[in-house]
Formats: sequence, C-alpha cells, structure tokens
Amino acid sequence: MTLRIYDTATRTPRDFVPVREGHASIYLCGATPQAQPHIGHLRSGVAFDILRRWFLELGYDVAFVRNVTDIDDKILTKAADNGRPWWEWVSTYEREFTRAYDLLGVLPPSVEPRATGHVTQMVDYMKRLIDAGYAYPAQGSVYFDVQAWVRAEGSDYGTLSGNRVEEMEQGETDDRGKRGPQDFALWKAAKPGEPSWPTPWGDGRPGWHLECSAMATWYLGETFDIHGGGLDLQFPHHENEIAQAHAAGDGFANYWMHNHWVTMAGEKMSKSLGNVLSVPALLEKVRPVELRYYLGSAHYRSVLEYSESALLEAAQGYRRIEEFVDRAGSPEPGELTEGFVEAMNDDLAVPRALAEIHGQVRAGNTALAAGEKDEARRIAGNVRAMAKVLGVDPLDERFGGEGSSRSDDVLDALIRAELDTRTQARADKDFAAADAVRDRLAAAGIEVTDTADGPQWSIK
Repeated sequence: MTLRIYDTATRTPRDFVPVREGHASIYLCGATPQAQPHIGHLRSGVAFDILRRWFLELGYDVAFVRNVTDIDDKILTKAADNGRPWWEWVSTYEREFTRAYDLLGVLPPSVEPRATGHVTQMVDYMKRLIDAGYAYPAQGSVYFDVQAWVRAEGSDYGTLSGNRVEEMEQGETDDRGKRGPQDFALWKAAKPGEPSWPTPWGDGRPGWHLECSAMATWYLGETFDIHGGGLDLQFPHHENEIAQAHAAGDGFANYWMHNHWVTMAGEKMSKSLGNVLSVPALLEKVRPVELRYYLGSAHYRSVLEYSESALLEAAQGYRRIEEFVDRAGSPEPGELTEGFVEAMNDDLAVPRALAEIHGQVRAGNTALAAGEKDEARRIAGNVRAMAKVLGVDPLDERFGGEGSSRSDDVLDALIRAELDTRTQARADKDFAAADAVRDRLAAAGIEVTDTADGPQWSIK
C-alpha cells in the first residue's frame, strides 16, 4: 500500500510522490520562543516527528527543516516588559523548546534555521517580487501587493484557507504606506529601539511570512515535498507563504499538512486564554515518554481535548506496553505487522496503529500465560518495532529506560529544592545565601537561568 497523505490544499488524500525518488523533503513551521513551551506547541513537534520516522522506516532519505522565528513583535514586547535584551530573551526560550523536544524524544531536525540568519535570502526574495510587479517599497517597508497577485494568471490566493480575498484581514497594526488593506509586510521599517538590518529599501526587520518562504526554498529547493504546521497557521501565514513563493516563480510545497489543536474545555490552548499547560508541569504527573504517547495518540488532524484523566489513562496504556515488553525479556525490535503498516500508510492513522500494538500486547500476554515464551518474545519484538516508529519504544535510549527516568525525576526534585531555597533567600534579601546556592549548582555543572516563569535549570 502506498503512503497517502491528506493534502490541505486540495482537501483530498493523495498518494505521496516525492520530488526526488527516495528522498522526502519536509519544512515545518517551528517555534516563536517568547515563553515556556506548552503541549499545544509540542503536539506539532510530535506529530511531524512521527511522519519523519515513518518516512525513515519506509527507506526514504529525509531532509527535515524546522525553523525558529527569532524576531517577532511578541518577542520584542515580552523582552521589553521584562527589561531584557530581545536576543537574550529569545535564546532563553529557544533552549526551553529544545529541551522539551529532547525530553519527548523528538529527533533533532536536519537543520534549524533562524530568521535573523537569513536576511540575505529575504532581500533576494523581495527583489524578485518587486521586479515581477507583486511587491512594492513604501516608507522603509516592503509590502506584497495582494490585488496584483489576485489579478495574475494562475493566481491561487485564498485556496489553501478557503477565505474570500475581500474578507481577509492580515492582522497587521503597522500599515504605513500600504496600497490596499489585504497587502502584507514582507519587510518592516525600523522603529526606534528595535533591532534592524540594512536593505536597499531601508533598515528594518523581516516580516513573518517572508521568513519561511525564504528559508524553505533555500534549504529544500524551489519545489519540495511537504510543508507542515498547526491548523491556525493556514491563514494568514501559510496562505501568504504560497502567494510569495508562487509570485516569485517557485513551485514551493507539493503537499500541505496541518495538525489540529490541543484544547481545554473546547477552546484552543493559548497564552491569551490563560489555559496553558507547560511541559515541566505535566512532567510532574507523567514521564516524558508517557506525555509523548498521549500527544501522539490522537490522529494528527483531530482535536486533542486535554484533561488530566485522559493524560493519566494514556500513561496507563503506555505502561501496559512497557510491562509486556519487560515480561517478555526485552527482545530486539522485530517486524511491523500488516495492520500497523496499513494504518500508518493511511495518512498516519496512529489510533489504528496503537490498536494494532495493543492487540499484539494482548496476544503476547496470552502466550506468556500459556508458557509460550518464544512466541511471546517474538511478539514483543514486533511491539518494539511498531512502538519505535511512534517514538515510544520502551527500551529507547532517548528515554533511558524506567530507572533513568526516575533518576531524572529525583535530580529535578533535588535541584528544584535548591532553587526554592535560593528564591526564598532572594525574597529575604539574603543575597549571599542566594549566590551560594547558584555557586553550588554551577560547581555541579548546573546552569540556572532566571525567567518570567521562575528559575530554570539545565546541564552545562
């Protein structure tokens, strides 16, 4: 069975046909690190990690690009509100995202480009669009001319999101020099106190949409296989990426994949709703591998409604897999079952794939009860192989096994106790005692970073 992917652009499942045989090229819109990552962010990371792992299992050579938007209005506002340099603020939370990805066993991307490192490519893209008549400079900014592109032969503006052009609102507050309300900024003119870079049209900083078009084509070529991201990015971000790329003459992505939200009480998880659940908070309830299992358990295009009971139920489901593999003697990974392969080739139908795994676990437990140890061991090997594709192999060194996870929990508890002591000392203005805690941790190789969400630690 051929891998079929639901393509958001056509709203149909399509057979996957790569641009280059044996090679899969994927661009994923990554983090805008302005605060602690929550499980809404991490769901996207896990979903596309499963896609990547499945391509690897199918024998593809995978180029996986996940960007970092390291300059943004929200980053600048948060940094200013906390009296910190913008570059320090974004770097602090970029490390937090990386730590969260690592904890959940998300494979590192092939490359993780940052927007501020690709201004040269953005300037080139703007030149191409201006020369083609689809962009214009105005008062130090550069805008994409939506109406000019809509009138162009072959224009497909609005087809990804299904929005009517006359009803579109870009959500941009700075509209100096705009010709039309639908136009969007490729480049934002410099403002006092903000970082800026030089261009032929004036100093400024990148527009959000331009960043991804420039970086995706720089690393993956003018036409590549898959562009992914959260459902909320369809408009304006992805719609505008397509417009820029097609107007510049690039084929861009052949398939568009969007993961749905994590919700609470039916509402999308977000900072503004105040219903954010951070990864560190959830890891006080379950282990990293159990949190990953939970985030990956629903189909990526389905809403994942968070509740603590659902999280704990998922953790218990994972433990049934783990306990069987342990009882069967922890064999090497075996083969994938036909049912598992069919499920994964059907637009990554992970719920069906997990049902196949749990069916095998039940069969294996029956074999153990009957004293058929060799059969149970064979089944356990197959269970490991399938769990590995989903990134939840009980014996995966990334999670370190149960003992290492407990050791990590103990280490975190001990360091948190030290940090609580330091926080109280600072509140009591006993700065010598507070500095002594930091010095003890530093001597042990623990780096402490003070953030708006409290002190965070990492191993140097």
